[in-house]
Amino acid sequence: SDVCSSDLLSDAAYAALQPSLARLAAPVPVFVCGAKEFLGIAGVNVHRGCLALAERPQPVDLSRILEAARRVVVLDGVGNADNIGGVFRNAAAFGVDAVILSSDCCDPLYRKAIRTSMGAALTVPFARVEPWPEGIDRLHAAGFATIALTPAPDAAEMASVAQSIGHGPTVLLLGHEGEGLSDSAFSRCTHRARIPTTSAVDSLNVTTAASIAMYECFLG
Repeated sequence: SDVCSSDLLSDAAYAALQPSLARLAAPVPVFVCGAKEFLGIAGVNVHRGCLALAERPQPVDLSRILEAARRVVVLDGVGNADNIGGVFRNAAAFGVDAVILSSDCCDPLYRKAIRTSMGAALTVPFARVEPWPEGIDRLHAAGFATIALTPAPDAAEMASVAQSIGHGPTVLLLGHEGEGLSDSAFSRCTHRARIPTTSAVDSLNVTTAASIAMYECFLG
């Protein structure tokens, strides 16, 4: 409610959201309209009867995030909104403290990313880091082990890497959907890890890989 200026709800959504609206710390103007009129106002059919007008928060500095974080996911060049949203949803599920993005990643606050994240993009702290990949050195300076995920057969299995690191401050780095981590980012990491699979596929979707790695490192 601190950044929400107003809500636009369909009749059904207004009735369903009454308990949540009552719990808001500050009153927010709510406008209600019929389902047919709602589509004409919104212009897109992804709203499920609920839209909010909100102010974009100010960017968070990486140093501020690292002060309190111990479990971090870094995304390098991930451009698909569904993948970004999926990673944020899984980050919330596996207790990740923050997500860090290179400058060319999709915006987590893009409406499709927010929707796929089930709102986690609004609650999991995130920051963009520049310059990239030199920003990885700031993670090392803050005491983090950095694990580069790769399908390379000579990399150690994710479970064994997680066990060797233990519960210290840890960063998982994942790259572009097609090309993976950039060479310059990959070379800066302290560890390399792979998720073992059968020979039926050569790699996993970045969201799937991230969720397995998060489980192994943070809840395994």
